[in-house]
Amino acid sequence: MLFKNSLIRIIREYSIDIYPRFVRGRMYKMALGKDVNCNKPRDINEKIQWLICYSDTSRWVDLTDKVKVRDYVRSKGYGENLIKLYGTWDNAEDIEFDELPNRFVLKCNHDCGSFLIIDKIKGYDRTKVVKHFNECLKNKYGYKYGEKHYNKIIPCVLAEEYLEQTDLSISNSLIDFKIWCFQGKPHSIHVYFNRVKDSYQTNVYDLEWNLRSDCSIFNNKHRDGKGIVQRPKNLEKMLLIASDLSIGFPEVRVDFYDINGKIYFSEMTFTSHIGQMDSYSQNYLNELGDLCVLPQKKSLI
Repeated sequence: MLFKNSLIRIIREYSIDIYPRFVRGRMYKMALGKDVNCNKPRDINEKIQWLICYSDTSRWVDLTDKVKVRDYVRSKGYGENLIKLYGTWDNAEDIEFDELPNRFVLKCNHDCGSFLIIDKIKGYDRTKVVKHFNECLKNKYGYKYGEKHYNKIIPCVLAEEYLEQTDLSISNSLIDFKIWCFQGKPHSIHVYFNRVKDSYQTNVYDLEWNLRSDCSIFNNKHRDGKGIVQRPKNLEKMLLIASDLSIGFPEVRVDFYDINGKIYFSEMTFTSHIGQMDSYSQNYLNELGDLCVLPQKKSLI
């Protein structure tokens, strides 16, 4: 069984490296129940698939890297909007726990979902934390969903300031403001909040903070936010930063937090939900797709 599983993994990874279009097509069909049209892509899901397979994604590598993207944000003049970074380590055994504050966040720079909130007052198992991150460091995250640019990131563990949601009457978790941009032009704002395991409340707003109720399809994972999140007082600054950071890209989602009126940059995402989004109406997916002007085809890999 172990040999069989290893063989399956090797074949899958080889296929992603050599035949990404085929693998992505299969994953797309399994997720959405239809074939992806990469010859004449229309909606944003199809265009993300095209970009993964046929565009030059070299710039995605550094801008997806949770450490290196900080240099890009700083170069644009927004260093003050970065979350405080305490340190980075190539090996989890080298993490300087004793030098870190009582509460902080640990995460890998090359994947999604590896983060842990460390609270020294409540206590934590240092051995388990180290084991967790050393396993994550070995993980080639790009093979999980066929997003090859993740595999080119040199893995490390980073420690960041812990940000806390202050108004628990609205959300029990940090509120994510995700701004979808096309060649430096913000289009709409996606709000995620009240996260519970793998589900969250969400809504889509236009740039004037009008609720776009026509955009969303709600289910047990993507729950209706009912438009209760108020317009951030610094929305215009948030949109300006998103615009500056997204210049030169056919599409990218730029994410932020807003804590007591201060904007914090979160991340840039080029393959939102792996280009398999099922929580938006087809009209909205087409609307986003129409805004994404594809570059010249660069590569079949």
